Amino acid sequence: MENTNEKLIAIDVLLEPDRTMTDKSKSLNARLRENYRAGYQLDATHTPHVTLLQSFVRAKDFDTVTAAITKVLAVEEPTKMKLTNKRLDYVMFAGLAVTILVVERTPELVRLHHKITDVVAPFSVSGGTTAAFVGGRAVAETVEWVETFVPKASGDNYLPHVTAGVATEAYLKQLKAAPFEPFAFSPEALAVFQLGNFGTAAKKLWEYQPNGPLPS
Repeated sequence: MENTNEKLIAIDVLLEPDRTMTDKSKSLNARLRENYRAGYQLDATHTPHVTLLQSFVRAKDFDTVTAAITKVLAVEEPTKMKLTNKRLDYVMFAGLAVTILVVERTPELVRLHHKITDVVAPFSVSGGTTAAFVGGRAVAETVEWVETFVPKASGDNYLPHVTAGVATEAYLKQLKAAPFEPFAFSPEALAVFQLGNFGTAAKKLWEYQPNGPLPS
């Protein structure tokens, strides 16, 4: 029987973007699913987002983690950020091309990433399995990604982006070669989600409320 005191959850501390980015990413997602029909649709269990940090934490520490994040947000104001989507790109993951809308690394965004990483670090643990993800399902690559997010995808390696979905590499090469027009957007909220497969934001666990953080 699982020890509930040691139960791990795979979390994503993230920014939820405004309608401009949400509409753009959903439009791109629809095109990707025309190419690869087995791909996922951006919806309530696959929320468009900009990751700040992914980590395994103990379920019993979750409230302490969000309290630490709240202290950061007493100083930082992510909803006032002005961000720019610079380009379309992709990374190969479990044999599929994961499509990303790359976001400019502004000083404010990078500073927030560092602060969130630092305050969650004391509660981050290793050894997470598929059981830590929504539905208890995640391919090995997803588990490994969360396990090694720090340092492989943090600090100087931090690449802020919105994931739009998956498709074949041949199709993504075509999209990447096509003209792309950058666009501006802003975050609407900072939240913590439990991750699903392919690093999707599958289940909202908490959202920052300026007048007092409450579980959503």
